[in-house]
Amino acid sequence: MTSEPRQNNTENRPEPPEDADGLIDLNRAVGRQVKLLRERAGLTQKELGDRLGYGEDLVSSLERGRRTPQPEFLDAADDLLGAEGLLKATKEDVARAKARARVRHPAWFRDYARLEGEAVEVNFYNNHDVPGLFQTEQRTRALYEMRKPLLTEETIEQRVTSRMDRQRILTDWPPPMVTAVIEEVVLRRPIGGPEVHKEQLTRLLELGRLRTVELQVMPTDRSEHAGMGGSFTLLSPKGKPQVGYTEVQAVARLATDMDEVRILAARYGSIRAQALTPRESLALIERMQTEDEC
Repeated sequence: MTSEPRQNNTENRPEPPEDADGLIDLNRAVGRQVKLLRERAGLTQKELGDRLGYGEDLVSSLERGRRTPQPEFLDAADDLLGAEGLLKATKEDVARAKARARVRHPAWFRDYARLEGEAVEVNFYNNHDVPGLFQTEQRTRALYEMRKPLLTEETIEQRVTSRMDRQRILTDWPPPMVTAVIEEVVLRRPIGGPEVHKEQLTRLLELGRLRTVELQVMPTDRSEHAGMGGSFTLLSPKGKPQVGYTEVQAVARLATDMDEVRILAARYGSIRAQALTPRESLALIERMQTEDEC
């Protein structure tokens, strides 16, 4: 039986409080400490960023509690600002809070996230964006920041953290077999700006060279295309039948009907046959990188 569509109507209102709220409060507390220490040292946000090798925007976001500080930043800032171990001492608390917050997903997405975590095989066809498992943190953040209606800063941080945590299945052992077909136009759209786009292409090249990942590009000039019905995902959870997943506008749908899933699987096979081979696809992405640098 196919599950009923789930209406995603949570985008513009706060979600129920969960462990992620502890991370938000801790981020704000650490951010205030960084700001006080920076001002005591007589440095602007730009000057601090320049000395530590970070951008002014990142320092600003950290001080306002919008971003979770990385251990490397806390170590470097502690030494530079003469904090005498104050910032370094927060690393363990930040790590614990971040780990607790990782499991937070929107209610409408939790069934899919659970099945994805159990999957032995994942297949993506994407015609409008890079699959979430392949996105860099900065691209993910840019996508959520441009969402309409606007998301709160807290929700953006929670969603980014959750998406980055999902990517652990690519490196945890044993990893699932992952295949993906992405439209060429998606890879040419510089979401987040040139630097974010360049980082995303580099990430795709790294993933495409893994033994467990086969990445293919669907050229824009294809005259025949089996994927005109839109993006979808096929998941094969361990010991369970394959399922399909679609998400469009505000509606997410998990398909479990055997005939419907069989049709999606057959369609995916046609899409892969029409796309560039994995080797050709990586070569195209490398050319895109070169073009961006010119």
